[in-house]
Amino acid sequence: MTPWLTIIGIGEDGVEGLGRAAREALAGAKIIFGGRRHLDFLDDSVKGTRISWPSPFSAACDMILSHRGEAVVVLASGDPMFYGMGATLARHIPVQEMHILPFPSSFSLAAARMAWALQDVTLLSVHGRPLEIVHAHIQSGNRLLILSNDGGTPGEVARVLEARGFGMSRITVLEHLGGPRERRIDGIASGWPYERAADLNVLAVECRGGAEATAYPLLAGLPDAAFENDGQLTKRDVRAATLARLAPLPRALLWDVGAGCGSIGIEWMRAHPSCRAIAIEAHEGRQAMIERNRLALGVPGLELVSGEAPAALQGLEAPDAVFIGGGFTDEGVAEACWQSLKPGGRFVANAVTIESEMLLVQWQRRIGGELTRLAVSHAAPLGGFEVWRQALSVTMLSAVKPVR
Repeated sequence: MTPWLTIIGIGEDGVEGLGRAAREALAGAKIIFGGRRHLDFLDDSVKGTRISWPSPFSAACDMILSHRGEAVVVLASGDPMFYGMGATLARHIPVQEMHILPFPSSFSLAAARMAWALQDVTLLSVHGRPLEIVHAHIQSGNRLLILSNDGGTPGEVARVLEARGFGMSRITVLEHLGGPRERRIDGIASGWPYERAADLNVLAVECRGGAEATAYPLLAGLPDAAFENDGQLTKRDVRAATLARLAPLPRALLWDVGAGCGSIGIEWMRAHPSCRAIAIEAHEGRQAMIERNRLALGVPGLELVSGEAPAALQGLEAPDAVFIGGGFTDEGVAEACWQSLKPGGRFVANAVTIESEMLLVQWQRRIGGELTRLAVSHAAPLGGFEVWRQALSVTMLSAVKPVR
């Protein structure tokens, strides 16, 4: 099929920065979609009808598809396939119908200005996304490039860094990259003096933590104190063993059933940026804890479902892995989870009571898998000496659903 849609990446230097192929597509376009800023770059030599993005923006794809088969151009910032309109349209339009002409992305331009090797930098966007995603990447020595939401983002990021003990982090604001109004602002997070920058900016952050800095590894098994909880928490050593059996993989979805404070789902999502999790929790107080913990630990995308399993599981997307941390003895919970689990998916359930352990044994006989008992002891003072104090033993069932 001959492509009818051309997606053109454009920079702050406008049409002057475009190559021949992009200019020819614009000259032959019947319809041109773009933001007002991008459309204003065009002069009278471009004859196509210009259409600004609608509000709400979610209607844009349908508008473009209504002109299917006509010569349509979409103008997008920088590289359309990097946090851009091209990636959105590719989910709805076959690649054979599109011609994509990228321009250097804001991240590429920012890396060039900072002389940072792009492959060694963490790339984030908080444009239309929660700022809290930054939390998961605040580590001493990390270099971050952050596409800002607006001119207030640099100050917000500076305050987050200072609150985490990273006040000495260097921040560079790069405004209007690649255009005549390009400007650079340098400073440190502590006492960041600039109330507002240009709305179009990229942040370059070099994380520097002091002795008081709070930084957590991405490896499973965060300290228990990292999570706000009321005692309904899968403890650190057991949590690490549980996640090892759940085996987070890119783009995989976890159901965390009886989520408590959300620790398993949160650590699952911290394992890879594309991991997804749904926390199912009936207790209102713990639901609020999950909401606060997901923000504090940098995974605001963790989905929270309020309600009791198994009823609360109805209609949810089928999971790649299931963890039952609470409610295994409730009628129908284990059955609903096992039936919903995708073939090849991982099933893990923990038990501390004799009754729930007996059920695990029955399920192991039914579905196979492995039973493991974890007994963890911690040294604790007794008078002038120390003794081992044993935590409650945990029995774990882990199984993989057969692929038929």
